[in-house]
Amino acid sequence: MKKITLFIILFLIWMAFSFNLETANILSGVFAALLTTLIFSSRFLTSWKKFYNPVRYFWLIIYIIIFVWECIKANFDVAYRVLSPRMPIKPGIVKVHSSLKTEIAKVILANSITMTPGTITVDIIDSDLYVHWIYVKSDDPAYYTKKIIGRFETLLKRIFE
Repeated sequence: MKKITLFIILFLIWMAFSFNLETANILSGVFAALLTTLIFSSRFLTSWKKFYNPVRYFWLIIYIIIFVWECIKANFDVAYRVLSPRMPIKPGIVKVHSSLKTEIAKVILANSITMTPGTITVDIIDSDLYVHWIYVKSDDPAYYTKKIIGRFETLLKRIFE
């Protein structure tokens, strides 16, 4: 069942990105998904039953909405800092502790931080993320942990754990 799940996911991704219903494209998608499934199926989804849980998809939609909102807010913040004559920046690397357990959840969190303007995830070591932040406002780790990963982490737990 794990291989079938991976095949379906890969084929749907192929179809979504190509957005082409011609026979040649469908056959290419089947071939690419099948080949990828045969090569990488042992590294995918330890529990395929989680994939079919509809509650996880609800939280994924909520996560996407919140992520887009956070990106919009961060874009305005960075634009303000760039356009301000004083250029109010105080860059630094902060250590943020995450309570996420799965590796995929940590990677999604790190990528979400990186895709949000003003922050870049530099490294992940165990449960700690090292984030370059455009304006370090506090020396308190609890403050910047809440500020950087606050909403993301809660939703990622509901999606991946």
